[in-house]
Amino acid sequence: MTDGIDTVCFDLDDTLCTYTQPGEVALEAAFERVGVDDPWTIDAYHGQYGDYLEESADIEDLRRRCFGDLAVATGYDRETGWTVAQEYATVRDGAGVERLPGVRRVLESLSGEYRLGLITNGAPGMQRAKLESTGLAERFETVVCAGFDTAPKPDPEPFDVALGRLESTPERAAYVGNSLSSDVAGANAAGLRSIWVPHGETVPDRPDPVPDHQLESLAELPSLSW
Repeated sequence: MTDGIDTVCFDLDDTLCTYTQPGEVALEAAFERVGVDDPWTIDAYHGQYGDYLEESADIEDLRRRCFGDLAVATGYDRETGWTVAQEYATVRDGAGVERLPGVRRVLESLSGEYRLGLITNGAPGMQRAKLESTGLAERFETVVCAGFDTAPKPDPEPFDVALGRLESTPERAAYVGNSLSSDVAGANAAGLRSIWVPHGETVPDRPDPVPDHQLESLAELPSLSW
């Protein structure tokens, strides 16, 4: 344990695991099934995803709401968006997830020295299924599904809830994630040390918000000087 850090929490999607089929591929397949000509991008979906977390009952409802609005914004009727959401779910959710390289080894190396938690934006059933299928479910003392158990990241609430369950404080905790806008911003707002591992993210010359640490890969984490 180094410099007072006794707790490390993680993001899930594209930090510890990833879909075996990229989202843009699944969305293109959904458009083809519905017979529309790529009216919006996967980045548009990801960019608006957080807007629907608080009001949605589950991930299917979230996609339906979001794709309905995206369809209207791009000149299609809302029902077309709902149909695309249904086809996207069929393609994407059937693809499965896999652990990113080195994840098991990193978690094993940290588990004897730190209390470990997971803070993820997403529906509890979906996120816990990912943990089970990747063999990571037993690695964490607590799992907070932000947007359902609490407000979504980057709101500080899910971080506060996780640290309360882990009997830690922001000053003694670090958070690891791949997203500047939700993971780094959320950790910074909650007072945790932010560690950015930009898997699947565009890396700007000057990240904003600024993480406390930026790693090339998760494998660097156990040797990090906090």
